[in-house]
Amino acid sequence: MKLAPPVVLLYIWMAWVVSWVLAAFWREKTVRRAGVGPEFLYRLVIIVGFILMFGARRMGILGTQQLWPVSRQLAWSMVGLVLAGVLFTWWARIHLGRLWSATITRKEGHHVIDTGPYAFVRHPIYTGLILATLATAVMFARPTIVIGAICVIVGIYVKARLEEKFLREQLGAAEYDAYARRVPMLIPFPHGK
Repeated sequence: MKLAPPVVLLYIWMAWVVSWVLAAFWREKTVRRAGVGPEFLYRLVIIVGFILMFGARRMGILGTQQLWPVSRQLAWSMVGLVLAGVLFTWWARIHLGRLWSATITRKEGHHVIDTGPYAFVRHPIYTGLILATLATAVMFARPTIVIGAICVIVGIYVKARLEEKFLREQLGAAEYDAYARRVPMLIPFPHGK
């Protein structure tokens, strides 16, 4: 039985979600949390985005026409990029260890992590998710999924900005700003000081 690229892509996403939820129990005690208020908007935008990406097409929302042609080669390339994005999130998650949290928090013993994937970008989990989200949108090429991907990426960006502000306050502006000058936020390209 041959699996089609869309099926493989959905299996990758499902495996990531299940493994991520199970790993959520592996974390340090929270010392301080940013709060529910600041987190509400980005969470809502991300949830709406994922609903549009993975559920709205079945409900017939926003049309189902294909926006561009997707060859089998392009589809398999996008599956590879989704897998790369997911693996990048896991590398970052494992490297961060017990300091990880699904919410914007400071954990016991929290400090700036600037090694492993955190030497390339300050938010490698978000970078991996953005890559996987973009590749998913390119592969399916449907309006609903593209709009959903844009929502997810905007939500991730908003969360990253909130997290930056919180970490700067909690870990010290001098230390965090020095890290921010060396390492880009989401896109792993060198940047000027």
